[in-house]
Amino acid sequence: MKELGFGPFTVDMSAHRIRRGAAELELRPQAFRALNVLIKNGGRYVPHDQMITEAWGGISVSRNTVAVTIAEVKKVLREYGSWIRCRPKFGYRLEIPKGEDLIQVGWHLCKRRTREGFEKALACFQQAAEEDGTDFRAFEGIALSYLLLCTYGLRPPRETYPKFLEAHERAVALGGLTAGLRSDRGHALHICERKLGQAESDLLDALRQEPSLGTVYVRLAVLYCSMGRLDDALEILTQGRVADPLCPVLPSAETFVRLCRREFDAAVVCGKNAIELHPYQHTGRAHYAQALEAMGRIEEALAQHRLVSVMSPDLPWHLALESGCLARNGRQAEASAILDQLQVVRESEYVDAYYVSMVLESMGRRDEAIEELQRACEEASATLFMLDVDWRMAGLRKDARCKRLRRKLFESNIAEPCAV
Repeated sequence: MKELGFGPFTVDMSAHRIRRGAAELELRPQAFRALNVLIKNGGRYVPHDQMITEAWGGISVSRNTVAVTIAEVKKVLREYGSWIRCRPKFGYRLEIPKGEDLIQVGWHLCKRRTREGFEKALACFQQAAEEDGTDFRAFEGIALSYLLLCTYGLRPPRETYPKFLEAHERAVALGGLTAGLRSDRGHALHICERKLGQAESDLLDALRQEPSLGTVYVRLAVLYCSMGRLDDALEILTQGRVADPLCPVLPSAETFVRLCRREFDAAVVCGKNAIELHPYQHTGRAHYAQALEAMGRIEEALAQHRLVSVMSPDLPWHLALESGCLARNGRQAEASAILDQLQVVRESEYVDAYYVSMVLESMGRRDEAIEELQRACEEASATLFMLDVDWRMAGLRKDARCKRLRRKLFESNIAEPCAV
């Protein structure tokens, strides 16, 4: 077999290459051959003599040389280096954790970005943690699942955030503060605690650890929008395209940044590019719909909103986006019907109050919009990071009651309201 995988790694046997995701790792040929022997032996211990025969072609080398070479492999594998075990009388083996299949399925389900996907992913990671309580990846997956359920407005933040923190702490204790875990913490500090300076520090440190991690650039761009640093937001995305040109959320993130900058024509171009590259990514399509509306292309915008709702019917905030679009364009009856639908959903499921506030503001119901914004603050809505730059909330931001809420929300941070 030319290529095979284990954990996050893909190994090309014929080309002597190893990749972690899209990033190619540097491993000298002798170390690659030693790793290859461990992989081919499928979890069995490889004695010293067998390792020399298969990896060194029978050339006599010392046990220390073998140990140094294996240490080199473990260093390249970083936090996964612990998968290589040594027993002096038995040799070395590559020991894949018991929950490997569950963890791989969990990451796949997370990519669906739906309520069902996140819930099923969480169940996979939790089962993996039960099977092997020492595998940091299971707890990393649990933490990320709770964070995504929070950020996508699918569970109340006051319920999910403590569970994120607990799982994240466990993952760090087992595997160290990896770039991915540091990035998750930074993003959580931003959207859940609004500790903007600490969030930036964590995200920048994550980039220094792993410059090719595309999602970190996206998270930094969103953070910079919250801070009113819109030029920095664009610049970090430019760096992200160089570092990870295939990152699927980068085009969508640029559409969001362009919307925050009120560069609606550029947002349409970015949004169209995003859905052409990644047609099944509902967030990118939702941003594209907002850009179309801002340019006055209302029917096209509504068509995109409705397509998103078909693609991801279990994300209630897509209904809010469609309702707001209708209300802002004089179609109050249709907007009210969708708002009523959201209120019914709210009786049994969490609905992010920020989006309800946005709809009510679009309908001219300012007092009710302020009440929902207050509720969003009390619920610690993960969408409040948009408050200063959301073009749909420009009128609401001028209200003295909104200003008071905003000051209370960010009272421990130095960020000032954005001018747009």
